[in-house]
Amino acid sequence: MDFDNSTPVVMSLSSHDPSGSSGIQADIETTASLGCHCTPIITTLCAKDTHDTKEIVPLDAPLIIEQARAILEDMPVKAIKLGFLGSVENTEAIHTILRDYPHIPVILDPVTSVCESELMDAPSVIRATETLLLPMATIATPDLVEAHDLAHQGDTLHACAQEILESGCEYVLISGAKRTQSTYENHLYGKQGLIKAYTWERLKLFSHGCGATLAASIASYLAHGLRLEDAVEQGQQYTWNSLAASRRLGMGKRIPNRFFWTQKRTEKKNSRSA
Repeated sequence: MDFDNSTPVVMSLSSHDPSGSSGIQADIETTASLGCHCTPIITTLCAKDTHDTKEIVPLDAPLIIEQARAILEDMPVKAIKLGFLGSVENTEAIHTILRDYPHIPVILDPVTSVCESELMDAPSVIRATETLLLPMATIATPDLVEAHDLAHQGDTLHACAQEILESGCEYVLISGAKRTQSTYENHLYGKQGLIKAYTWERLKLFSHGCGATLAASIASYLAHGLRLEDAVEQGQQYTWNSLAASRRLGMGKRIPNRFFWTQKRTEKKNSRSA
């Protein structure tokens, strides 16, 4: 059967965030903006606004398995992006799915910040992520805090990266590895150590959904066939542009504008007609 290979399919497993800041909507917007088709598998329902998370209800693991397998047996998925999974049972279920599709790149956004709330058994979910998902990941994209959550023995950034990689994860991109008043630095590590440090202008805007946008954009570029290092660099550029164009749509944090390029086109068109 011939498929439309010009539109790569990216599977996203994450939570439903009603504010649209993170989770499934962030992944759908990012992948669509980058020319991919997202197949969203909802793992958790959340009561959430632009301030914080108020309630978490994980879906039943058998339903998640049924959702994912229905797509994987029907569509040529080019990348799998993992976000917030909600429970140990869900983590175990997704582990069983990934074992059956080892050829598909896995991009893991280890969302430990929500886990730290009193809404769930945080330590157990984080341990399940360490033992079951990190070994299956092509690349993990933690921020500095998440890296320390995943690497308990790491007393330095380099030690954290090495501990994560020793789990079996092929690459790890740690965002916010180094910060100044004007710059924000991300570090990409592989088995050979630090591969590259990326320095970005630090934005004076507070947005929610940065991690989801970064992981989903890397997944999209990998689905298009880019080399991992190129996908990582392009994903960071896309994320920075989305954050720079972020909008305040609620009373809390701003929301990334993942279709920032449409705004630029409109502004350019208006300037020509003026």
